[in-house]
Amino acid sequence: MTLNVDAVQPAVVTSDKDKVLDQQQLEHVHVHDDPESGKKKLGANTQLDDAARILDEAGGHIDASMEDRKRVLRRIDIFVCIPMCIVYWLQQLDKSAVSYAAVFNLQTETNLHGSEYSWLTSVVYISQLICQPLSSYALIVFPVKYWVMFNMISWSIVTACTGAAKNFTGLVICRILLGAFEATILPSFVLITQMWWTRREQSYRTIAYQVANSMAAIIGPLLSYGIGHVNSGILPYQGIFIFMGCLSFAISPLVWYLLPNSPTTAKFLRKGNDRLIALERLRENNTGTKSSKIKWSQVWETFKDLKTWMWAGMFFCCATPSGGFGAFGGLITQGFGFNSFQTVLMQMPTGAIGIIILLISIWLTNKFKVRFVIIAALCIPPIAGATALTQVSRSNTRGLLASYYVAQMLAALQPLLYSWANLNAAGTTKRVVTTATMFVFQCVGNVVGPQVYLTREAPYYHTGLYVDIACWSILFVLVLTMGAYLAFLNRRKAHQRVALGLPADLKDMSIMNQAEAAQYKIELTERLRAQGFDETKLYEAAFDDMTDFENPTFMYVL
Repeated sequence: MTLNVDAVQPAVVTSDKDKVLDQQQLEHVHVHDDPESGKKKLGANTQLDDAARILDEAGGHIDASMEDRKRVLRRIDIFVCIPMCIVYWLQQLDKSAVSYAAVFNLQTETNLHGSEYSWLTSVVYISQLICQPLSSYALIVFPVKYWVMFNMISWSIVTACTGAAKNFTGLVICRILLGAFEATILPSFVLITQMWWTRREQSYRTIAYQVANSMAAIIGPLLSYGIGHVNSGILPYQGIFIFMGCLSFAISPLVWYLLPNSPTTAKFLRKGNDRLIALERLRENNTGTKSSKIKWSQVWETFKDLKTWMWAGMFFCCATPSGGFGAFGGLITQGFGFNSFQTVLMQMPTGAIGIIILLISIWLTNKFKVRFVIIAALCIPPIAGATALTQVSRSNTRGLLASYYVAQMLAALQPLLYSWANLNAAGTTKRVVTTATMFVFQCVGNVVGPQVYLTREAPYYHTGLYVDIACWSILFVLVLTMGAYLAFLNRRKAHQRVALGLPADLKDMSIMNQAEAAQYKIELTERLRAQGFDETKLYEAAFDDMTDFENPTFMYVL
């Protein structure tokens, strides 16, 4: 974080001439000189360079009132968060279409045998794994809006075309393409979240589009239930794929209209000082907005950082059970004695459970300013639910269904992990590589998850459930270990600040609410000035694209 102690003053741009930077000038600063080539560069992703330049040309920073900051934040939520939620909802609907189709005799109608159905889920994540390096590169050099839209339109077409597949070969080709086009969405959204919101705001926005993900688990079964009743020349499983794909394609123009590329070029920030306020808000993150170049020093630092591999382990342990339940949840509940239509409706409460647990969890993490304790506690219900599924009598339908729903509290783990991990890395390249590494291990877990649900064990799937229980248990240990390690890193940062002549005992304003942050800024300003300390040194590196290791004022979020 960077401590901008002046950010609660009335809105006025401070510069030598005390004037607002010309709006036309703001919208064209992304054409810049490339210092390496000496040529003009029409940078796609030059937000970090442009953000620093815009604020420098405005005199260094803008002092904005609380009302103006809230107004700009509302506009950001409308034009950035809402389209992210829509896209995430649609990609989950399209990806989950195969599990809805499964309860409408997909395996029988397409002559799937053995583990072929499991592979329809696994190949999606294998494809995402292979395409991840391309996605990470694209996020650095291409406009993020155009990259997201290209992939969204492409996977919509692929999903609709899946309805034409009548055998394993056709299905697996479509699923591979679906994985390739969906590979970029989560890494893109992680990056977009870091570009637009302060760290105290990021948790709620991350949870927002993850709630949209859970909404797919409510709406998807309803849509499938209706489509399953259609008898007009196509089979129910074909109708599900065709409808889901066409729905995504039809909504893509709305997303195109709303979603911007960056704070430095967004059209909805043209009014007055809105663009400057949007950029100034990000100073306290001390993670910048976006850099236009790959910094290899940050790549090497990422892979030498112990946190990277701990995050990777956590995402593998989280994704393995998620992949299994995502692919086989319908078949597990169908094994309780329900027909196809009853089974698909029984999946609706899982979405509601995910939303409720997510909202409660994020409220607790922001209330108590701690994440690892909440996440560790959330590992326990899935362990209990999966254990009960292996022990409850098959004649006890209510007990089995209750156990299944308790296990579905797993839906909160992955969003909370992403929210936590996002807050604990800085530097554009390091953030992208860290996210890519986590996503790779998540993909591996999602590949493994369906494979441990053995067809010969249907409808009990004991091997899959035992593997899931082991993963959650390991995740519990890793989360507690990460919490202790981050506390150690914060103590080391305090020693670094003292050595540089900076205050050691700072509070992390980036995870405070706006009222708390405003009050602390006033108290900190008075204390530092009384000590003769230049408070501007605390946020002078806000847009320097420094990593969390390099920046002494960065604070890790436990």
